Amino acid sequence: MVAGVTGDETLECSVPDMDCPSCAGKVGRALERVTGVYVYDANPTAGTVSVGYDSEECSPSDITDAIERAGYPVEPRSTATPGTTDSVPRAVFLSRRGQKTWLSGALALFGLLVLFVVPTADVLVAVVLDRGLSLSDLLFLAAVVAAGETILRNGYRSFRHLSLDIDLLISIAIIGALAASFGFGAGLYLEAALLAFLFSVAELLERYSIDKARRSLRSLMELAPARATIRRDGEEVTVPVGSVAVGETILVRPGEKIPVDGVVTDGESAVNQAPITGESVPVDKVPGDEVYGGTINESGYLELEATAIAEDSTLSRIISLVEDAQATRTEREQFVNRFARYYTPIVVGLAIITATVPPMLLAEPLTVSIAAGVSHTFPAAWDVWFLYGLTVLVLACPCAFVIATPVSVVSGITSAAANGVLIKGGVHLESMGEVRAVALDKTGTLTRGELTVTDVIPLNGHTEADVLRCARGLEARSEHPIGEAIVEHAVEREVERPKVSAFESVAGKGVEAAVHGTTHYAGKPTFFAELGFDLNHVHAATDGGVVTTKSRSLCERNDCLDLLDETIPALQSAGKTVVLIGTEDELEGIIAVADDVRPEARRTVERLHEFGVEHVVMLTGDNDRTARAIAREVGVDDYRAELLPAEKVAAIDDLLAAHGAVAMVGDGVNDAPALASATVGIAMGAAGTDSALETADVALMGDDLGRLPYLIALSQRGNRVIRQNIWSSLGAKGILAAGVPFGLVPVWAAVLVGDAGMTIAVTGNAMRLSRVTPDE
Repeated sequence: MVAGVTGDETLECSVPDMDCPSCAGKVGRALERVTGVYVYDANPTAGTVSVGYDSEECSPSDITDAIERAGYPVEPRSTATPGTTDSVPRAVFLSRRGQKTWLSGALALFGLLVLFVVPTADVLVAVVLDRGLSLSDLLFLAAVVAAGETILRNGYRSFRHLSLDIDLLISIAIIGALAASFGFGAGLYLEAALLAFLFSVAELLERYSIDKARRSLRSLMELAPARATIRRDGEEVTVPVGSVAVGETILVRPGEKIPVDGVVTDGESAVNQAPITGESVPVDKVPGDEVYGGTINESGYLELEATAIAEDSTLSRIISLVEDAQATRTEREQFVNRFARYYTPIVVGLAIITATVPPMLLAEPLTVSIAAGVSHTFPAAWDVWFLYGLTVLVLACPCAFVIATPVSVVSGITSAAANGVLIKGGVHLESMGEVRAVALDKTGTLTRGELTVTDVIPLNGHTEADVLRCARGLEARSEHPIGEAIVEHAVEREVERPKVSAFESVAGKGVEAAVHGTTHYAGKPTFFAELGFDLNHVHAATDGGVVTTKSRSLCERNDCLDLLDETIPALQSAGKTVVLIGTEDELEGIIAVADDVRPEARRTVERLHEFGVEHVVMLTGDNDRTARAIAREVGVDDYRAELLPAEKVAAIDDLLAAHGAVAMVGDGVNDAPALASATVGIAMGAAGTDSALETADVALMGDDLGRLPYLIALSQRGNRVIRQNIWSSLGAKGILAAGVPFGLVPVWAAVLVGDAGMTIAVTGNAMRLSRVTPDE
């Protein structure tokens, strides 16, 4: 009933007191008894419950009543998010339970003072069930009542729902200590008081630790402002952000947060997009540019047209996907949960054996030699072994190692989201840490995915401006990406557009047109060879940065370039596309166009190797010559060129067979089959791409390949933290349990170290993931 949430209706509830797996189990069992509830997902790490139900068989109040009868107050989801971050410590420690806990502690402290500091005041004050009670005994009993009321009530609910959790175990321990004291004169009032007080402290600390982990998601939710300024009916009004409709005009002043996704219609400003894309430098926005809700307007005034309502914004989708990811159970978490089902009953059995078997077998104390000169005397008194049994019972709760994985996953996923990396589930965070091979698409991943002019080589006495002016006129009517790149470059260089007529596109070769009345051509070298040009002997006006050894020796005499055998191949071997410009009588120049390699690409490949990635390969559908040039420039270990989508899948399969775990990085659209085939599929620049957000396992929200090594580092450290948490919590409980029969572990140590201490330790260790940054 937890695989997904479906049904006629879905109810989302915030259950902040549900902060451990046993709590979630208790809530789940309560929901299973509600007729009409078909599916639920109780997520203790997030403190939320999603319920799918039939609206004809039950109502939302039936569901919330069931959860509250299990002992967990329900809050509306809308009140559980923004604005609560700073109040968490105060809310936890000064809550009603917190006040009862501190009262219990004060009563227990007074009892200890009377018992050990002022023993003359510890006089007999009452007789109950033929047992005399001293002043310290009464203070200890009062401490049990103050803190134990909540524990026993929760323990009763656990018993009613057949849940063998920590509330039931501690309740049994407290009742057992009191029963032994009143029934057999064991005098375990102090132990009962310490159990009640220290367990209550442990619960408060656990709640604080879990809330600290939850705050990382709250910080994402708080990125969006609560209100927006819009223009309605010609007037400026401030409204709740949830009431902004698509198409409305939003006014954003300097320093304000952008409320929803939109397009700039007026004004210019730098916008800090770090909350969404992780970009460290604000991005200039002008009319026509897209902006995201939750980003910050740094300097100028902007007017926007809303393109999405608040709940459909990029930020909202990210938060929704992060919440879903937190609920996804990793393989380690599933293993731990299976292990916990056996752990608790086994340890409870050991507690019963510890309390009953030794006193039945030992008529008198038994001294055993442990090592040379070292021995230990095991008592025969049944009350001592009964206390030992209660101590082992306290250690039967698996909370610390059960939350070891989910709290680490929450910390890792929310930290990644804050740095512009959206991880769609703990399983992908875990898998990225095991990746040993990375496949990178070329276009749009290693390169920018946008053609730019890299070289302009004037010929036969013409200047660079002459060549660009003519090229701008020829390509102005072209719709080819190469032509668009040339025109854009000319515009950037402020080269004017000449008068052009008689434009004609020559399919597969180039274009021709009359520029100022003279016929000009722009196109491939083969096009000009067909026009009768001798490309082996052309006079150079400048070397343009691309002059070979042979050409240089010729140019010392007569400025000759061998375009066909030297200059053009040199440009093409660098992965560039060559366009010649000329008339019917002479060549005027050469323009080289290329998809620029990202400046961070080579360093990214180097860092992947530093983080233990054994093999980095580039997969592309481009020609072999271009692929070889790009592969050499970025430093990948291998490349495969001229691949169709199905052949990219085959390449991924080969990598999986050779290396086990493979990550594929692409654009999330034409690389979709390969992304799906890889262990982890990673989409680049997904902030504005719905399909990438929905289909990729991981989305790099900004157009920054440098986030890939960060993702690897975060995942590797996350896996280490999870292993540390699981084995340290298990080891601590094992050591404590082994020390109980030797009298080395008092009951307070079992509560503070075995339960609260380890819960705080694993949570604190998990929170270290938030300190992993892209700059490391």
